[in-house]
Amino acid sequence: MNRISAVKVGATLPERAYTATNVSLFLYNAAIWNGHRIHYDARYTTEVEKHPEIVIDGPLQGDWLSQCVLDWLGEDGDLVSFEYANRRAAYLGETLTATGSVTAVDAAAGTVTIELGIRNEAGQIIAPGAATVRFR
Repeated sequence: MNRISAVKVGATLPERAYTATNVSLFLYNAAIWNGHRIHYDARYTTEVEKHPEIVIDGPLQGDWLSQCVLDWLGEDGDLVSFEYANRRAAYLGETLTATGSVTAVDAAAGTVTIELGIRNEAGQIIAPGAATVRFR
């Protein structure tokens, strides 16, 4: 990772693709104590809640976004602020991609602002977000 002096507006963070599985969704929801059946029970999800498939958790997508930032930042700084919003459902079998790009650099403060997003296979940003990091 480059120090802040090498970071420029428009720079992109390395993208990372995620394809959730039944097992990964089950384990994630067990870890966060989320018992909502749309994340692990296919019959309930499609017959009762009328989704086309098991739903990929919104908080999991937020975790993927924060990982995108933290992987890029490495040991060079700290995550100061982070936000995201889930705007569209994603379903088991879809590959989702975490993306990010630098929107502002304040060298005096040592901070970088990053626009984030989870992109679905159709190319839509379904979970936009933002983060600020402070370089050491």
